[in-house]
Amino acid sequence: QVQLVESGGGLVQAGGSLRLSCAGLGRALRNYNIAWFRQAPGKEREFVAVIRRNGGGTIYADSLKDRFAISRDNAKNAVDLQMNSLELEDTAVYYCAAGSQVLSAVRDGRMYTSWGQGTQITVSS
Repeated sequence: QVQLVESGGGLVQAGGSLRLSCAGLGRALRNYNIAWFRQAPGKEREFVAVIRRNGGGTIYADSLKDRFAISRDNAKNAVDLQMNSLELEDTAVYYCAAGSQVLSAVRDGRMYTSWGQGTQITVSS
């Protein structure tokens, strides 16, 4: 399994931007579906976005697609999540995950086999 390490979290004011990175260790991330999920305190884990393996496209949560962008940096063996116009409701721990599932299952966190440790995003007013 691939090992994943997230970075880029922190404290940001509402309306600001952050860029998260998910680095892969041991395996090439281009061979995996790489997704971002988030979990806010007291809430269930929520799908954010996925970039599909081997040149596949991207899929976003409907409520986030206008503000968030997922992309690959194959030279760094990483997948980034650019987050713009951040809102208080974006406060959560963000996780990246790797999997090889079919398209119909890319929003399902149970289908991912590797997870990072998570990085905290706190949006302040």
